[in-house]
Amino acid sequence: MNSAASTRPLVVLDCDSTTIQDEVIELIADTAGTREQVAEVTERAMRGELDFAESLRERVATLAGTPESVFAETVGRIRLTPGIRELIAAVHERGGRVGVVSGGFHEVLDPLAEDLGLDYRRANRLEVADGALTGRTVGPIIDASAKAAALREWAAESGIPLSATVAVGDGANDLEMMAVAALGVAFNGKPVVRERADVSIEDDLAFVIPMLDRL
Repeated sequence: MNSAASTRPLVVLDCDSTTIQDEVIELIADTAGTREQVAEVTERAMRGELDFAESLRERVATLAGTPESVFAETVGRIRLTPGIRELIAAVHERGGRVGVVSGGFHEVLDPLAEDLGLDYRRANRLEVADGALTGRTVGPIIDASAKAAALREWAAESGIPLSATVAVGDGANDLEMMAVAALGVAFNGKPVVRERADVSIEDDLAFVIPMLDRL
């Protein structure tokens, strides 16, 4: 074990169904009246049956016309996953960094990041015009390759070697960053993710803490 590296880990987590218990786009779709349609597409994308970018565009299109006040409403509804605060505290105690990279949306991730004290965050952005969602995103889509790129970038920026990195996620779009990290952790993972992860855990992110000292 590299004791120096083990004291400064970089842990990068997916957001929806990992850092939080919810799928944000489904909460927004509640307001839009399209939750059932969106949830079905989300499930297929997370199982790896659909291209993520294509699935995101399809789901976001159903949100057109939803008032932008939905963001504040959604932030108020999200439920943190058990153990997330403890995991972040444990990483910071070791001098490490925590990032969340999401196929979801900055409009919800940003206030969450402030509350949790995240060091890094990256997500998609929803286009808003005249106080309502247009049904489109703005800027590059955060897909599987973008998640892996974020992990590499944050490791370099924080001076932490890839040998001291952990990636935690549940869906197929997390597999690339899990492959880049020294340790890929499936959290309540879909079958394809559990099969390819180094470790599989359920329900409580605090289970990651003992792994930090094994990097």
